[in-house]
Amino acid sequence: MAKAIKKQALGRGLSALLKDPENDIKSVSDKNADKVVGNIIELEIDSIEINPFQPRSNFNEDSLRELASSIKELGVIQPITVRKLDFNKYQLISGERRLRASTLVGLTTVPAYIRIANDNESLIMALVENIQRHDLDPIEIALSYQRLIDEIQLTQEQMSERVGKKRSTIANYLRLLKLDPIIQTGIRDGFISMGHGRAIINIEDQDVQTDIYQKIVSQNLSVRDTESLVKNYQESLKPKPATKAKSSSFEIAETQKNTFNTYFGTKVDVKIAGNGKGKITIPFHSEEDFNRIIKLIKD
Repeated sequence: MAKAIKKQALGRGLSALLKDPENDIKSVSDKNADKVVGNIIELEIDSIEINPFQPRSNFNEDSLRELASSIKELGVIQPITVRKLDFNKYQLISGERRLRASTLVGLTTVPAYIRIANDNESLIMALVENIQRHDLDPIEIALSYQRLIDEIQLTQEQMSERVGKKRSTIANYLRLLKLDPIIQTGIRDGFISMGHGRAIINIEDQDVQTDIYQKIVSQNLSVRDTESLVKNYQESLKPKPATKAKSSSFEIAETQKNTFNTYFGTKVDVKIAGNGKGKITIPFHSEEDFNRIIKLIKD
């Protein structure tokens, strides 16, 4: 009889198995875990909570409605991935767009892969899977990398291995987070590309960054135009070599000096500066000598 009851319970299907309190699976070593973990099972949408580790923060409404229309016509082709939290309670790891679109068309269940994962594993799985997607914007990808660094303490080298990207590629994404928030929003909204952002990031002054950003948007500048603009700005900051002032000085011949000496009857000192200006000093030795020189000048 016991064997018959067991066979009947398993015959109700995997979805029914998960709703049976006597078969509550909490780890991969639990009874019947091999029948559940890694398999595709129809789960009730009400039993799935949104993943707090979801790196995506923007969902294009038009794109979401298109996906909902496709799901209504063809069903959910690619299952979502969830982790088991408690009895008949799950948390989304990946596939939030599919879950949202399924809800839009009124589905009550959705096909799902079930995983057993702790918070860190869930975060890594969610971030790594989302990074691989083509519809994430560059800032969302950069934020995902930053979370792996901050919350999981992964190095760029370790992330490179996890996500299959070059370390230099990861570094380029992370550098975008140094841009002024206005520019980051511009990248997310598609006003400028990641290439524009990589060019602008070479400028440290965020006020100058935003000025260049405004020019890119208003003048529809290409990435190459932006790189030239940034290069010209950087060149303007370099100290210019001091130009040697052209000398206006000139020489006085001895005969000219002697003319002064002979005329005033004393040794006249003549000095000329580099700019061509100068000074003539006529010495005198007494009041009588001073009056003599005055008389010569008047005459």
